[in-house]
Amino acid sequence: MTERFSKSVLIGAAIALGLPALIYVAYSRPFYFTNNTNLLGLVFLEIVIVAIWLYRRVFFVFVLLTFLMAGINLPVGTGWTAARWVVLGAGAGVGILMVLKDRGYHFGLFHLAAMFAVLTGLISAAVSLYPDVALLKVLSMLLLFAYAATGARIAVLGRADRFFGGLLLGCELFVGLNVLFYGAGVAAMGNPNSLGAVMGVFAAPILLWGVLLGGKPSVQRRRLLLYALCIYLAFNSHARAGIAAALLSSAVLCVALRRYKLLIEGTVVLVILVAAVSIVKPDAISSFTSSVVYKNREEGILTSRISPWKAAMDSIHDHPWFGTGLGTVANGDVDEERGTFASTGTITAENGSSYLAMLSGVGLLGAVPFSLLLGLIIVKMLRSMAWMRSNADPLHPAVPLTVVMFAGLIHAAFEDWLFAPGNYLCVFFWSIAFILNDVAPTKLSGFAFRWSPGPAGAVGGNAPTR
Repeated sequence: MTERFSKSVLIGAAIALGLPALIYVAYSRPFYFTNNTNLLGLVFLEIVIVAIWLYRRVFFVFVLLTFLMAGINLPVGTGWTAARWVVLGAGAGVGILMVLKDRGYHFGLFHLAAMFAVLTGLISAAVSLYPDVALLKVLSMLLLFAYAATGARIAVLGRADRFFGGLLLGCELFVGLNVLFYGAGVAAMGNPNSLGAVMGVFAAPILLWGVLLGGKPSVQRRRLLLYALCIYLAFNSHARAGIAAALLSSAVLCVALRRYKLLIEGTVVLVILVAAVSIVKPDAISSFTSSVVYKNREEGILTSRISPWKAAMDSIHDHPWFGTGLGTVANGDVDEERGTFASTGTITAENGSSYLAMLSGVGLLGAVPFSLLLGLIIVKMLRSMAWMRSNADPLHPAVPLTVVMFAGLIHAAFEDWLFAPGNYLCVFFWSIAFILNDVAPTKLSGFAFRWSPGPAGAVGGNAPTR
């Protein structure tokens, strides 16, 4: 009752103060409302206010959508490139205030490691040839960690049934829309590697988990179809890292939950499809092998990664302790670019691996807290997998998060996005990592958590209790 009364008072105060102010501006400065940029900015501000008002229910989705729209290849406007940081900053600020107010959230070693990772990033920025760009990268990572440690956790704790049901439904809609776009010849994700990444790290493990949840036969068939289409899109992208993440995460999920029959059936179906295609279109298999398995048959399978890996290793050798600054390189072209905030080709480079990018950016000493952070994630994953092996139950909230983490860590070994906070996959990964730190089974007791199908076959259930 008190919370509702407070919201009513705030709404009344906002109307009483805001309406006269808008009327005054409309009459005194009407040109503000004839400019398309100003109007779009006003609409965006209103959306942000509404999202903050419904913080627990919609802000997590709002953050992911803004970063996704800034990165996809659709005419949604370039304004999202800057707007995403406004949204992330607002989410982090409001999340911190809510956590301070509730005082019911635990902060431990995982969160301390994230804080020290940011601090070492600041040190590396101070010694970087491009301190402005490196500093912005670190501040972006700080905003991401602050939001993930507060806002992302707020979206789950106490309402896990709605969160995971929404996550599964959102995954279904995302894959369905991509099928429509790519079927119509529109490369919505732009770069094929981006398509492989989202299908392998995000869509495949969550959809397969949705299939294992059971429920109505029609819902299971829909999710299984979408999972098959997701795997097709991953293969169609020719992105080896994405394909590997999708297949390995699916296999790990089946093995951890002891669904060996499903794993064997899926493997058999895949082999039959490959055999059928090789018979009907033998050139297709040859083309796939040459363009995916081998980028260059003479140099080997990893030939496309050798050059960036070597460049990253050279950078680590030249700047071993605190690196070149997070997200930057040292190439000698200092005078031309110093003082700018843009990440141009002379400032950044593809390292071919998120882990090499981390070592190159913050050095061996700076990588210690980052490595601790990744190590703690792996510990949570192993503990969750052990629980999955013991119980063979997909209804625990840590199950989909663990498999997504596994797929992400595999994919990050061959693509540079894990410490790039402007990337939508990076935002999703770290948000899920902080949530997994909360919901992973404890060493002694684990969680008591059950799902129950909703009226439309969606996932529902009770919040986890220790």
